[in-house]
Amino acid sequence: MVRSGGEPMPRGHATGGAGPARSRERFLQGEAVERGVRSPILGSWQRCRSLGLSPDRSDLPFREDFDPDGRLVRAATPVLDRLQSMFAGSEMNISVADVNGIVLLRRFGEASLARTLPAIQRVPGFVFAERYAGTNGIGLALVERQLIRVSGAEHFAERAQGSACRALPVRDPLSGRIEGVLCLGYPRGAEDPALATVIRKAAEAVERRLLEQSSVRERALLRAYLDARADAAAGLHHRIGVGELAPELDPRDLAVLLDKATELISCAQRAAVDVSLSDGRRVTLVSRPMTSVSGVEGIAIEAVLAGLPSGPPVTVPHQGDEVVDSAQLAALPVVLPSGHGPVLLHPDRVFVSPLPGHLAAAAPVPGGERGAATEPDEAGHEQGGAGDARATPADAGGGTDRPAGSRPPASGLVLVGEPSVGEYALAARRRLELLSEASARIGTTLDVRRTAEELAETAIPRLADFVTIDLPEAVLRGEQSAAPLSDLRRTVVRGIRDDLPFNPVGKRMDYGPTTPQLRCLISGQAVLEPDLKVAAGWLAQDPELTGQLLTAVHSLITVPLAARGVVLGVASFYRSQDPAPFGDDDRSLAQELAARAALSMDNARRYTHERAMVLALQRSLLPRGLPDLDAVEVAHRYLPAESEVGGDWYDVIPLSGTRVGLFVGDVVGHGMLSAATMGRLRTAARSFAELDFPPDEVLAHLDNVVGRLDREDPEAEDFGMIGATCLYAVYDPTSQQCTLARAGHPPPALVSPDGAVSFPDLPAGPPLGLGGLPFETVEIHMPEGSGLVLYTDGLIEDRHRDVDEVLDHLRGALAHPEYTPDETCQSVLDLVAPEHPYDDIALLVARTHAVDRNRIATWDLVADPALVGEVRADAVRQLADWGVDEATFAAELILSELVTNAVRHGAGPIRVRLLHARNLICEVSDSSNTAPHLRRAASTDEGGRGLFLVAQLSQSWGARYTAQGKVIWAECALDAA
Repeated sequence: MVRSGGEPMPRGHATGGAGPARSRERFLQGEAVERGVRSPILGSWQRCRSLGLSPDRSDLPFREDFDPDGRLVRAATPVLDRLQSMFAGSEMNISVADVNGIVLLRRFGEASLARTLPAIQRVPGFVFAERYAGTNGIGLALVERQLIRVSGAEHFAERAQGSACRALPVRDPLSGRIEGVLCLGYPRGAEDPALATVIRKAAEAVERRLLEQSSVRERALLRAYLDARADAAAGLHHRIGVGELAPELDPRDLAVLLDKATELISCAQRAAVDVSLSDGRRVTLVSRPMTSVSGVEGIAIEAVLAGLPSGPPVTVPHQGDEVVDSAQLAALPVVLPSGHGPVLLHPDRVFVSPLPGHLAAAAPVPGGERGAATEPDEAGHEQGGAGDARATPADAGGGTDRPAGSRPPASGLVLVGEPSVGEYALAARRRLELLSEASARIGTTLDVRRTAEELAETAIPRLADFVTIDLPEAVLRGEQSAAPLSDLRRTVVRGIRDDLPFNPVGKRMDYGPTTPQLRCLISGQAVLEPDLKVAAGWLAQDPELTGQLLTAVHSLITVPLAARGVVLGVASFYRSQDPAPFGDDDRSLAQELAARAALSMDNARRYTHERAMVLALQRSLLPRGLPDLDAVEVAHRYLPAESEVGGDWYDVIPLSGTRVGLFVGDVVGHGMLSAATMGRLRTAARSFAELDFPPDEVLAHLDNVVGRLDREDPEAEDFGMIGATCLYAVYDPTSQQCTLARAGHPPPALVSPDGAVSFPDLPAGPPLGLGGLPFETVEIHMPEGSGLVLYTDGLIEDRHRDVDEVLDHLRGALAHPEYTPDETCQSVLDLVAPEHPYDDIALLVARTHAVDRNRIATWDLVADPALVGEVRADAVRQLADWGVDEATFAAELILSELVTNAVRHGAGPIRVRLLHARNLICEVSDSSNTAPHLRRAASTDEGGRGLFLVAQLSQSWGARYTAQGKVIWAECALDAA
């Protein structure tokens, strides 16, 4: 290839060699070729196959109904002439096609090259759309809507295997819509990366010329307005522009005036609207339809104000219709006298600025009665406007009767332009408003599904009429999907009505390779299908369903939901009511909305994942199951907070003598640290309880543990002091007494057997971790069938409810003695728990039982060794009465050893007690505080083997201390005795 002037163009490596050719052959044979083929090319091949195209097809459709002198042709012709000159002598062919793929212009670097083409392709009119010509530059650029390179075997058709091309869409600078495609074709071996820059600059030149055409039309409208004002000026009054009020007007007022003026232009009719300023005054914006000398129709917007000073008249010179150079488009001056600024031509509006940065124009006022407004007729000439109440400045000034010497209303040009320009500006503003609203509406919760619903609700109806969102199940669980392209399920379906046959929520979505949804997921970019009737991939997915949908929807945008490199799903936006198809501005807006939603969804996914981890840790540290006890019947519930998991916990601990310990506690804070602290605290609490410490001593030990954790934990400085509350109750079924102590925790609820509910006045005690403060215990008698309800503050504390009211609800939920503990738990959660708990809730419900007095045997002794034998004999008889003779041998030896130790090492009086529960429990108590110790006796020792025998014969044994002394106990399993 040779540039103009004979300079050779560098040749690059061919891109259509054996690799793409082999892939194409494998594809045509039906094999998978996902690797080694670029995504746009593979997607195009798949669509061509869905369309039933044949690679050896050589004929193309020809259209004669195109406009050979359309605005795209007029804008592109000089650019193509320049490109032809640039590539003179080379094998380059240059084409421009319209939005339907119809070739409108064609140029050749070497004229003889045209003779090598089929006759139909030598003149404009043949169609290179993908659905007719297969994979090619023009067709693929229209589908992908971006710069495309196709080379060699990447073409679907056999006839194009030896060529390569680059194609780029050309857009209207005002609307952003694709007007056509610029394509550079050349031999496959002449690939040059510099062509990408060449084609971009050429497309930009065509787009500038399209803008120039619009600018000329708007300048003609501006001249018509100014000429009409100049012709009508009689030197009587001067109408000033809004910009001259800039020192007085708030910038927000100017912005409101500009927005309202844009809306009036887009309405394309005579109208007026009152705008209230921030200082209380009113401005009337009047729209005036007008036509330029050259026949351009548009709208001029004037601002009419009252009570402003008049000034000297100004004149406005007439300017010609010359077309300005594209380099001057940023500011096309129309010079006005008296120091006024230039007319600024912008892509979305034209306005006159008296001072830099202000939006208005100075124009002379025509003669008339008390400054009556004038309107141009259909030819742009002034007419008396007194008969139009909306257009009279007297209305804006507050009345038609003006006192003598008062100042007439003043007016000035705000905007002038064609209605379509106003529509574009209005649409742009509404897109910004939608994005602003999306920032407030999307991501209000840390819930993935709800965030997806918010995206759909925000987009309907201002962007789309229907929205579907598909997410992998793993994302909903807070995980990262291992196969996000194949593990999609319908998550959201929203629309302006509910009767369209979209796939329902929950259905697994298996998208084919040609579908827009999978294409966007693979490319990572939004995919626009302006016309679903010709969208081969979408139609092929489910012909029956898509056929039904086509009766209602006609345009589609699919956008990947991805954030931080993680694919979360895909959103599909459908248009139904608006007859205009989606455009690239809509695609950009949808992609921006989806990007914001995806970031919020990823935050929610990460939060859900972390919350699931903390919750799993929390649940793993809570009891897996509660023991089956004779003393109480227990049920429990744990309800995590909606936001962050905290450190609430509970526990049920079997104690000696058929007693049971009941714990409930709450670690301050939320998150992983609180959950881990809860686990450490619960382990320590269980250890202290199993040592048979009384409740107040257990809390004192826990207070030391929390204080030590606070001092030793290096993270405590970042998260604040570790603190906790706790309530510990010990119930003894032999005496039906319950001993309780609490450390800053809510008091329990007591339910009597007849259903009466009370909250005992239990000393509150300081929260755990303060250190050195005492705890107090209270004993309460609980008849058999009583209920004890322990809970954390998340159940009763709610920022939206009064605590006394909540406690009344709790009384009502507990006042059902016929309920089982499990039913009571559920009733409490249903009637008392907040609908959206902001703190964890731990609930423990226990119904008490009593040990039958006939299963308790007690003997009181003095410290006399001679009585040991009598106790053994009495115990043997009692065991026989209970029918547990198989435990006689072990019980005799255990009682003998324990009573002997009490006589020798303890102090009287001595009490022996046998309890026949699930197991046989032997207890010996005395008034001393000396603790027995198990040791291994040497072969030469005469004693020291008693406790060893007790440990061998019993299932468990130990000692507990009371206010009167200590109790040594041993428990024998009856089934193993």
